[in-house]
Amino acid sequence: MPTAFEEVMAVRGKTLPGRDEVAMPGADPVFSTKFKIGETCAAVLAGVGVAVSDLWELKTGRRQKVAIDVRHAAAGLRSSTYMQKPNAQGAFEDVVNRNHEKMIAITQPWPTRDGRWVLPHFGLPNLQERQLKVLGCEPNPQSVAKAVAKWDALDLEAAIDEARTCGGMVRTNAEWLATPHGRVLAGKPVVEIMKIADSDPEPLPSGDRPLSGIKALDLTRILAGPIAARTLAEHGAEVLMVTAERLPQIAEHVMDTSHGKRSCYLDLSKAENVGTLKKLVRGADVFSQGYRPGMIQKLGFGPEDLAKVRPGIIYVSISCYGADGPFSHRGGWEQVAQTMTGICHEGKTEGRPDGPALLPAAACDYTTGYLAAYGVLLALAKRAREGGSYHVRVSLCQSGMFIYRQGQVAFPGLGLDLSTPELDALRIETKPKAGPLRHLGPLLKLSETQPRWVRPTPHLGGDRPEWPSSTGVKAAAE
Repeated sequence: MPTAFEEVMAVRGKTLPGRDEVAMPGADPVFSTKFKIGETCAAVLAGVGVAVSDLWELKTGRRQKVAIDVRHAAAGLRSSTYMQKPNAQGAFEDVVNRNHEKMIAITQPWPTRDGRWVLPHFGLPNLQERQLKVLGCEPNPQSVAKAVAKWDALDLEAAIDEARTCGGMVRTNAEWLATPHGRVLAGKPVVEIMKIADSDPEPLPSGDRPLSGIKALDLTRILAGPIAARTLAEHGAEVLMVTAERLPQIAEHVMDTSHGKRSCYLDLSKAENVGTLKKLVRGADVFSQGYRPGMIQKLGFGPEDLAKVRPGIIYVSISCYGADGPFSHRGGWEQVAQTMTGICHEGKTEGRPDGPALLPAAACDYTTGYLAAYGVLLALAKRAREGGSYHVRVSLCQSGMFIYRQGQVAFPGLGLDLSTPELDALRIETKPKAGPLRHLGPLLKLSETQPRWVRPTPHLGGDRPEWPSSTGVKAAAE
């Protein structure tokens, strides 16, 4: 079986980089889990580094050395946990969202009437409302547990699907791979990069960073998609987040995944905003979306639609289940991907001896986000050499399967984490409009173009829906 890094490199379609080009020191466990989530994430981040080096070579003829420490990669899987803001006395302390903690307390696997387990997801207020209606309960652990216990597992999973909310029955990995959907995903690479239209080659824009001059539209929320766009910003891309004021968010995730970006509001339920977004697309290189499957296409923003609007576009689709297979219409989250692919089932020895348990980090989300960025980088290199518009597809369940394939390690006990000195060495301080923030900086190391963000996390919706001109003056989308 190939290593995680070899599997990532297989998507690139070239010989492996030399041993002196890529360094991944360290090993799992970093946290209290038998899964090699730090090593797997490090392999993907190393792939990002190699893909950045490919672009740098196209621009300058020089390659770069790439390094990512496994412990640092693992820290990135919990980065929102490590954010700090000043308290009333001016000392930095951890950012805590009590409402989010209450949501996590009920978004857990619960036993069903037929001896199985189901995880219903309560991630955002609108989804929580629908989920509570399906279960007929209150939003607290005791009430949710009692309600789930009245159902057979697959019947509840079907009811959750019918109500267009999120959740699933806890499966073993073997059970997942035996499903029609699991078999579909097993036949795909960790990142799909498909040419969807012809166009002329586009040399990389000039500039002193690998992605200087590259413009990316980020129409995603909550971890995987925002992490993909944040990764592009680390290497010099101009990233514009597009959301609507009415769409719910999780505050600490917005703070942590928006470094280096600008942010605007465009409510796509209004025709004039659809037109504005189309104008922005004409000036973009990358369009990243994480809408429930089929929704964005109804507005005229499917991959083939945008390849006509902007020949040479790199279109990114990020989903829970992937684009093909009988579950592809379902929405989902980190916890749902763990539940379906076997990770949650294997978690029973990690703090919940009476049943399955979730990972101590959002490994599927972050890994998927980094894989999406990796696919974009490879597609940009293809466009520069051969021309064409490309569709990059990644999914949380595919990433869960990827993590599972890497095998397991023993860990000495609960409560493993990075030490305070380790975390302090990784943190940087920035000054968003909302106030000072300490958070993890970019984790990947490159020998010539060290990743960095040129601006702090923005005020949500605080920028105009336009691209900056080359002179730095705001230019209207046209």
